[in-house]
Amino acid sequence: MSYDVAAVRTQFPALEAGYAHFDGPGGSQTPRPVIAAMGEALAGPLSNRGQWTVGERNAEGFVDAGRLALADLLGASASGVVFGRSATQLTYDFSRTLAKSWAPGDEVVVSRLDHDSNIRPWIQAAEAVGAVVRWAEFSPRTGELTADDVRAVLGERTRLVAVTAASNLIGTRPDLPEIARAVHGAGALLYVDGVHYAAHALVDLDALGADFFVCSTYKFLGPHLGVLGAAPALLETLTPDKLLPATNAVPERFEFGTLPYELLAGARAAVDFLAGLAAVAPGDAGHAPGRRARLAASFAALDEHEDRLLARIEHGVADIGGVTVHSRAQRRTPMLLLTFEGRDTVEAYRFLAERKVHAPSGSFYALEASRRLGLGDGGGLRVGLAPYNDDADVDRLIEALTDFLGRG
Repeated sequence: MSYDVAAVRTQFPALEAGYAHFDGPGGSQTPRPVIAAMGEALAGPLSNRGQWTVGERNAEGFVDAGRLALADLLGASASGVVFGRSATQLTYDFSRTLAKSWAPGDEVVVSRLDHDSNIRPWIQAAEAVGAVVRWAEFSPRTGELTADDVRAVLGERTRLVAVTAASNLIGTRPDLPEIARAVHGAGALLYVDGVHYAAHALVDLDALGADFFVCSTYKFLGPHLGVLGAAPALLETLTPDKLLPATNAVPERFEFGTLPYELLAGARAAVDFLAGLAAVAPGDAGHAPGRRARLAASFAALDEHEDRLLARIEHGVADIGGVTVHSRAQRRTPMLLLTFEGRDTVEAYRFLAERKVHAPSGSFYALEASRRLGLGDGGGLRVGLAPYNDDADVDRLIEALTDFLGRG
């Protein structure tokens, strides 16, 4: 399946500034259809949701279309899609809501591999009710977090396990279906941080075994918006704190205040843009394939494209010498965490930026993972791919890293 990266790149006005962007894991650039959709939403008649005025109907339409689009992306029911300001905010909200059913001595499992937004909210919620926090450790040698690592800390009183679908620091993709079987076998719920994962793989809540799956649309070409997917029946069992006049319907009972309609329009446009990355032939009856099928084809083509570029980066880095690669898991996203012999990664970040190559340095809120790897709080230089990266970007990256290390 072909992937026309040159055509994709024409849709990103930010690329006109001349940078090679390897900062996708921190947030992607935005394509023209997403920018246009947000502008059109703000330009048209718009008022709080209702059914009598055109502004009210427009607002309702943005909400409905946004839920349907994200449901297609997550393999979820539209009535199980919850919007929030960010993945962090949604996790804090759900941690407080879920903790209402916990008792002193109950247990919550968090992972050293995770971003702090899928660690600290659960620790703080557990502390508030006297629950016990247990840690699932990953191997600093391989970068792997296995189902056995999770099983080792499950117990009769485990109520919830929080784990990442893909590490935002080293790219590790744990075997979530196997972890989910272990978690559910212990009678616990599985809360999955899919913020980095959803930018590189088509999500399927049922196949992954996630009870809750949270992501952020700005990681996959959309605006800054948090999204959570769950089974509507599960959401019906939860009672969040909310305003008295606010609806008690699911999923709206978890959404506080007026939704950002222009962001919902942008999120829908981002999903549609992703669905159009690869051409898909009509079905046997001549009908155009649905959005979910087009998304599957697009992610397959994107995966092939990004894997090829990642292989080029890995080979180029290996040829330079003096570089340690900390992304070692067998299954991982197209991203590398690098450190350099005798050189600070912040220096590398600045050097590359002067060459208009953007690859940031840090631990990126994955403090526990950075410490587990022996990198302290400093992390390393993170090089990540996005749909608009091409071979010329890779050439510029390798050339800049070679010059930085004085091996040109």
